[in-house]
Amino acid sequence: MSVTMRDAFGLKCVELGKTNKHMVVLDADVSASTKSSYFAKEFPDRFFNCGAAEGNMAGVAAGLAASGFHPVVNAFAIFLELKSTDQIRNDFCYNKLPVVIAGAYGGLSDSFDGASHQAITDIAIMRAMPNMEVIVPADNDQAALALEYAMGKKSPVYIRLNRNSLPDLSAVAAKPFSAKNFEGYEAVLLREGGSVTIAANGITASMCLEAAGLLAKDGIEAEVFSAPFVKPLGIAALGASVKKTGKLVTVEEHNVFAGFGSACLEVLCKAGHSFAYDAVGLEDRFGDTGPYNELMAVYGLSPEAIAGRVKKLLGK
Repeated sequence: MSVTMRDAFGLKCVELGKTNKHMVVLDADVSASTKSSYFAKEFPDRFFNCGAAEGNMAGVAAGLAASGFHPVVNAFAIFLELKSTDQIRNDFCYNKLPVVIAGAYGGLSDSFDGASHQAITDIAIMRAMPNMEVIVPADNDQAALALEYAMGKKSPVYIRLNRNSLPDLSAVAAKPFSAKNFEGYEAVLLREGGSVTIAANGITASMCLEAAGLLAKDGIEAEVFSAPFVKPLGIAALGASVKKTGKLVTVEEHNVFAGFGSACLEVLCKAGHSFAYDAVGLEDRFGDTGPYNELMAVYGLSPEAIAGRVKKLLGK
C-alpha cells in the first residue's frame, strides 16, 4: 500500500523530532486525519491538541515560538488559512516567528466534504503575507524535504499538503530531488522539450507529465517543470525555458486568481520575459463533492484537459 502525503509528512515530523528537541507539533483535533498523531505517540510531551479552535492554536504556537520552540501547526488548510488569518499575519509574520504552517487536505483533496473543506484560495492568502514563504510539494519526497527546509528557517513557512497517495516524481525527474533544490527555490525539470513550457505547482506535476506524453503523440514536445516554491519563486530555470519556447502554461490546484500562475507572471514579466500564456486551474469557482480524480477532471486538471489547453495555446 502506498504512503499518502499526509503519512509521509507525519513520519518526517517524527524523524526530525528525534534530533530537534525544540520542535513541537500542534493540531486542531484532527491529528488522526493529518497524521500528526505519529508525533503525538512518539513525543506526547511535545504535542498539543488545541481542539477545533484554529485561531487559538495559532496564538499558542506564536507563544511557543517566542519562547524558543519551533512549532509545526498542522490542521486542514481551509481552516488554517481562514480561521487563523489574524494570528498568522499579526503574530507569525509581523514578528517573523519560526512557525511551520502545515495545511493538510489542500486543494480539492478533501473531495467528499465539498466546498466547505476544500482549500482553493490558501496560496493566494499566504503568499500575500510579508515574511511568509509558501511551498506546495508535488509528492512525498518533496513534502519531506519541504518540512526539513522549513525547520531550518527562522521565519514562517506555509506548506500545503495533499490528502492522497501520489506518484513518485523522483523516479521520472531529469535530476533527483535534494535539499539543494529547496535552497535555490527553483523549479525542477521533469521532461525536456522545445514546443511549450509547462510549470506545474504541487500534485499537478504528475498530471502534466501524462499530458506531455499525450502531446508528444501529436508532435508537441512540452518541457515540464515541478515548481514547489510559490514564494520565493526562482526564475532561472523557468526563464530559460520560456525564452526557448516562447510559450508558458501554468497548472495549479487552486483558483487561477492570485495563486501560482499569478506569481509566475509577476516574476517572469518583471524580469523582462515575453511569452504566450495560459493558466490552468479553478476558474474562479468553488469546488463540488465527489471522487477526487473526477473532480480534478471537471476542473480541467486531468492530463487530457491539460493537453487540450496546451494545444489551444499553440493553435492546434
